[in-house]
Amino acid sequence: EFMQAFWDIEEAQAKAIQHLASFVRDKSALPYLLTFTELIIFAMKTHVDSLELQVDGCSLLLEILSQALEQDVVMALDENVTGSLLETVRKHSENEELLSLVCTLLMMISASEVASENLRKVGVIPDLLSILRNFLHNEKICLSCCGVLWSLAASENNVDQALLKSAVPVTSAVLQQHLQNGTVTESACSALWALSLQGCLTENEYEPTTVLLLDALRMNPERPVLVKNTCLALASLLRLSEISALRFITDSKGSGINLIKDAYHLHYDDPAVVESICVLINEMAQYDDVVLDMLSQKMEELLSEIKSWFPSS
Repeated sequence: EFMQAFWDIEEAQAKAIQHLASFVRDKSALPYLLTFTELIIFAMKTHVDSLELQVDGCSLLLEILSQALEQDVVMALDENVTGSLLETVRKHSENEELLSLVCTLLMMISASEVASENLRKVGVIPDLLSILRNFLHNEKICLSCCGVLWSLAASENNVDQALLKSAVPVTSAVLQQHLQNGTVTESACSALWALSLQGCLTENEYEPTTVLLLDALRMNPERPVLVKNTCLALASLLRLSEISALRFITDSKGSGINLIKDAYHLHYDDPAVVESICVLINEMAQYDDVVLDMLSQKMEELLSEIKSWFPSS
């Protein structure tokens, strides 16, 4: 009632949000806090110029959403929520601290198909790409933005193809910049896989993207999700391009075949990873030069081992 009565007074809204934030550590307060999400969003929208209110509002929403996910509580996130967050992004496009919070929120809500569709409708992609270009050094922002791009590109809903194509060089730049950070690399590789499946890469991007994905695999072999999605992204590229296939076996830092063998030996007991490796091997087998290389490196032994481990799959 207080927030509704004094909706136009910034100080009143700020104090109310700070008061609500004092309850977030109490897990039993979640049902009570959930009833305030619309009022928090409305306060942020009404007082979009106030940086402090935006930071406090986003921090509180993050806490509420994190608890909701932990407790398997579904939050209703309509176009009003996504639109308001995008308004915050546009109004404070140079504030790194706030953008980091908002992008984390966008990543979390983009996991919902409805929210992902709402993000597409409000036109979030150009904003995400602009944020990535401006804050390429920020690991948290890169992780979140690539996560949203992955959700949007993997969605069955029609996303503007030209927009998604413009995401490829930016996502590649993220991967190049953060190869040693497994979490960011995983997010960027997943986004590139989704973008490749949508046919967003140009012919000129096939080879450099293959090299980047091999580097990602080489530097982060212990991460199962990264290995799985990188193998699927490579499979997608090899399906499209013989140049990618040749680069895969002749990369200056070492053959992709050795990387696959190493990845298998690390994750032989993970069916999802092994399946992605098999998908990639299947694409490799369509090129004679690659098959010769596979034979010289005794890949048939690996395939026999996989067959014995997964006889019914």
